[in-house]
Amino acid sequence: MLFVVAMTFIDQTIVAIAAPDIINELGLSSSGMQWVVNAYLLALAAFFALGGRLADLFGPRRVALVGTLVFVGSSVMCGCVPRGSFAQEWLIVFRAVQGFGAALLFPAALAVVVSVFPVDRRGRALALFFGLSGALTALGPLLGGWLTGWTWRAIFWVNVPVAVIAVVLTLLARIPSVRRPERLDVPGALLIAVGMGLSVLGLQQANAWGWTSVWTWGCVLGGLLVLAVFCRYELRVTHPLIQMRVFRDRAFAVDNIVLFFAMMAFVPLFFFASVYAQVSLGASPNQAALYLLYFFAGFAIASQWGGRILDQRGARPAIKLGTGLGAVGFALWAHKLTDLSMHDQWPYAALAGAGIGFILAPSSTDAVNRALNASYGEVTGITQTIRNYAAAIGLAVYGTLLTHATTDHVADTLRERGLSSGTARDAGHSVAEAVTGHGDKRGPESDGPVATVVRDSMDAIRMDFAEANQLVFYGMALALALAFLCAHLHPGTRVTSESEASPPDESASPAPPTPQPSTRR
Repeated sequence: MLFVVAMTFIDQTIVAIAAPDIINELGLSSSGMQWVVNAYLLALAAFFALGGRLADLFGPRRVALVGTLVFVGSSVMCGCVPRGSFAQEWLIVFRAVQGFGAALLFPAALAVVVSVFPVDRRGRALALFFGLSGALTALGPLLGGWLTGWTWRAIFWVNVPVAVIAVVLTLLARIPSVRRPERLDVPGALLIAVGMGLSVLGLQQANAWGWTSVWTWGCVLGGLLVLAVFCRYELRVTHPLIQMRVFRDRAFAVDNIVLFFAMMAFVPLFFFASVYAQVSLGASPNQAALYLLYFFAGFAIASQWGGRILDQRGARPAIKLGTGLGAVGFALWAHKLTDLSMHDQWPYAALAGAGIGFILAPSSTDAVNRALNASYGEVTGITQTIRNYAAAIGLAVYGTLLTHATTDHVADTLRERGLSSGTARDAGHSVAEAVTGHGDKRGPESDGPVATVVRDSMDAIRMDFAEANQLVFYGMALALALAFLCAHLHPGTRVTSESEASPPDESASPAPPTPQPSTRR
């Protein structure tokens, strides 16, 4: 199952390193690169609950195989994107299909892992699973930096050998097939996809439409309204896509709120830290990948430690420690960004990584343990949907914030060097789009007085971009500070056996029996 999910974790980070090369070769239009990154996350979030339900209905082994084939097929198509006017649409569509494939395979793989370990051993097992998965996430930037030196298309083709190994091992493994013959909630699947898509669309396009635009708030509020309709519908349908009753357990609800805020920082970090390293620090793709390894060093160590805390003392101490460390780590890291020294930042990057490491495995595992009266597929579908939706929101909000802040800082710099306010603003916007990967890379005209001033101001512009990134990293620190406050609402009770799991709500319809952990290995 680690091989099955390896591709999904690698693809969360590998594209960020290759972003400048993709933009230069394909000439993506305004906000194109951000959509390439976010199409994957949004599809993963929108269809994850569906993937969990399909794993229940057809068996996790079968769904994991289908998801792997969909994922690797779309990866090949992403690598084969043709140059020309259709390139952006091609890449965004197949990145979304990649996300759909990941939404099928990940909940199925996690359901297999959960089902073969009893509750008192599950914390350590899932800590190992998420810890190794985190290491695979760290492998993404390294692979991206190395493969981009050959061709950026190879970052998608690298999934092929991994998929071949995953399929062979899954076919050979003795995985019990447990199926639940129920109806699939198609209306629920459509509602959640539309609601998430609209809300993220509004947040992401706020940079182009403006925060005062009717379109921006129409999409955001319309998406949230659709999600509210989805929740109400799920409470009434006989076989819902998501069992909303599990949120009646306070610990389960707190676990998911903490995960939401943590993921607003975790996944977007890869994109913003990579672009900061290449623009402000002048790092190569390989050096940018090494820069991210400081974060993952802390993450990997804390993931294992957090699993032991979960098994011994429950989730509350781990997530309180993680959210506190993460908030402090991101704030200190943000403060050091303007030093423009990679070496000086590593302690704070590692501290931020440790904070996230203490959060993810304990809160995810505790959420699963709290909802044993629902199926594993349903519960993992809920937690991962929330995680990926938060990541998509974080990328959209921070991307808009970074572009606006960079525009303001660069415009101030150019005004100080003699350009008029209007000209400085236009040039600043073009530079912001170019360096953030959210624009069309045209920038100011290559010749003329404006271009000359911009070229002569590049050292100051690199500092401007670092200052703009400070706002993004402080935003990540704020997200973890909110998670820290929410962590105090966790009841702190510890689930050590299936008999201690929260009892089913008497007013809710009885849940089908949970599959028993298999003794076969």
